[in-house]
Amino acid sequence: MTHSENTGKKEQPIPSLEELSGELRREKFRRRYRKLLRSTIYALVVVAAVSVLIATLLLPVLQIYGTSMNPNLTEGDIVVSVKSPSLETGDVIAFYYNNRVLVKRVIATGGESVYIDAAGNVSVNGTLLDEPYLAEKDAGTSDLDYPYVVPAGTYFVLGDHRESSVDSRSSLVGCVEQSEIVGKIIFRVWPLSSFGKIK
Repeated sequence: MTHSENTGKKEQPIPSLEELSGELRREKFRRRYRKLLRSTIYALVVVAAVSVLIATLLLPVLQIYGTSMNPNLTEGDIVVSVKSPSLETGDVIAFYYNNRVLVKRVIATGGESVYIDAAGNVSVNGTLLDEPYLAEKDAGTSDLDYPYVVPAGTYFVLGDHRESSVDSRSSLVGCVEQSEIVGKIIFRVWPLSSFGKIK
C-alpha cells in the first residue's frame, strides 16, 4: 500500500499558467478598485469639508423667509452673501436678530441723520434718497423721533416692502451692529429664472 493510499487524500491539481495569470489580474483589479474607492471617498470628504467652511465663514448661503424684501427678494429665494468690512447705503444685508436671520437694506450708517416723512420719503443728512428698488413708498410703523441720528458703529436698515417690514423704524429691532451682520447679499442662485446679482 502506497503513502497516498494511506492518507486517503486527493492530490490538488496544479493550476495552469493561464489560470494563475487570470487570478493575478483579478487581484490587481481588486487592489486598484479599493485604492480608487478610498481616494474618491477621501476627495469627497475634503471637498465637503471645504465647502462647509466656505459656506459658513466666507460665503454664507441663505434662504429668504417672509415678504419684507418684496419685490426684490421673495420667500423661498436662495441667496449668497459675502463677509464685508464696509457697507454702503443701498446694500442688502443679512443679520442676526433674536436667533433668527433677517434680511434688510442699509439706509444709513453711524452718525448719519435719517428722516422719514408721512408719505414714506426717506432723507439721509437732509438729502432725499433715490430708491428705485421700491415698488411703493410707505412710512410704515415707527416709534422713533425724526430726524433720528444713527448710533456710531451701527446701520439703519429698512425692508423694501415698507408697509409690512419690521426694521430699524422700530426700537424693538433698532440699528444693526457690525458684530450681528452675517454678510452682504450679492447673488441670488434660486430660482434659476431670477439667477443673478441682487439689485
